[in-house]
Amino acid sequence: MSLVTTFNAKDTHLTSAQEKQQRHDFNKLEKRLRRHVGRAIEDFNMIENGDKVMVCLSGGKDSYTLLAILRFLQKIAPIKFELIAVNLDQKQPGFPEHVLPDYLRQEGVDFRIIEEDTYSIVKEKIPEGKTTCSLCSRLRRGILYRVAKELGATKIALGHHRDDMLETLMLNMFFGGKMKSMPPKLVSDNGEHVVIRPLAYAREKDIERYSAYADFPIIPCNLCGSQENLQRQTVKEMLRGWDKNHPGRIESMFTAMQNIVPSHLADHELFDFKSIAADGQHNEAGDTAFDHSVPTDFINYREHDDEETDAQGAGHSAVIQVRNLS
Repeated sequence: MSLVTTFNAKDTHLTSAQEKQQRHDFNKLEKRLRRHVGRAIEDFNMIENGDKVMVCLSGGKDSYTLLAILRFLQKIAPIKFELIAVNLDQKQPGFPEHVLPDYLRQEGVDFRIIEEDTYSIVKEKIPEGKTTCSLCSRLRRGILYRVAKELGATKIALGHHRDDMLETLMLNMFFGGKMKSMPPKLVSDNGEHVVIRPLAYAREKDIERYSAYADFPIIPCNLCGSQENLQRQTVKEMLRGWDKNHPGRIESMFTAMQNIVPSHLADHELFDFKSIAADGQHNEAGDTAFDHSVPTDFINYREHDDEETDAQGAGHSAVIQVRNLS
């Protein structure tokens, strides 16, 4: 059953005009997400010919979306790569064990369900009321690295998106004293795997809409997802407030992550401040601390580039490295 079929099936009460409009909206959204993923894969060389990509599937909106888009790219890319979906069943009480296997079998996806009772370990080690994310994620990473090795996976794909990266940046600045975020591509803790985040350029609000249209069988995380006082949740709400009240601010922040100017920060190990000396040459940006861009550069940001791409590339076949993914 395709995503569009699922989407149409749940909207039988709509008029033909409404259904046509929603189908148009869904197709446009899907093109945009595919293009963002294709661009990230190209920019960071995430997937290469012959790769076996282990897609970590949690049952949430992000990993479902990631799997769906990678499956599309697998069909149209000029290179050959394998996909295998892996879910870690952490034995949380009430976890619906049948949901993911049923969905993946229906979709014809190669998958593995790994059963490890990390839930009991986390509950035993973490005092009641304390956040469980740190230990939970550490245990989960170790298991996934082991499974990737057993499967012969060359890449491990995670479903983190642009907003996750911005939240992590703010968390590190506020609570960690570091200018650090989630990189789109990195080497795993044990040095044995390459971890990729193909949704690095995708907006969470687009993923939310896509997931709702596709009607994925979402499984909530009852272990940590329900903890309301997490620092990350506070930062998420702050960023969402900015996005609502100051259009373009989030886009500008993410652009800043891609335009680092070491000479205008304060890390003396990253930039050689000690050897700076006046040489009599004009330096246009030397003492300019704030580059004030025209507000409309980002206020008008939305899908203007998406609309241009749709007009230029609609109906064209696409490959993994091109920008007009349709």
